[in-house]
Amino acid sequence: MRLADAAASEALGARLAAVARPGDVIALSGQLGAGKTSIARGLLAALGLEEEAPSPSFAIVQPYDPPEVHFPVLHVDLYRIEDPGEVDELGLDDARCDSLLVVEWPERLPASAWRDALWLSLTIEPDGARGLTAQVPAAWKNRWPPT
Repeated sequence: MRLADAAASEALGARLAAVARPGDVIALSGQLGAGKTSIARGLLAALGLEEEAPSPSFAIVQPYDPPEVHFPVLHVDLYRIEDPGEVDELGLDDARCDSLLVVEWPERLPASAWRDALWLSLTIEPDGARGLTAQVPAAWKNRWPPT
């Protein structure tokens, strides 16, 4: 898939919001500036967040709960995680029971983490557009691509 600009990335996030649900994990992978946060912002806005979602780079986990969004969402940025064991302390697997996890920099964890995640990998194309490749697990087969 090709995303022409930040607006297209945010629009994809909005389409994901229409099919995502608590218990899901959306993994957003790609270099700095590839559009991971733009997708997350579009998703959060479509779920009702009125202000612009900050990148959770320093907080690591930015929670959003009703009434600011339709259902609980944890926006997670693992960029600063150096040891995968640190993620256990965040309690994400437990929180996932009733929250959607949107995880930036999921490659900081072993490949075995969240095998059922919708994994979106972004690249920056020579013309500035973003290329998107999706690894779609069985739980997402009937929901990908979102319309």
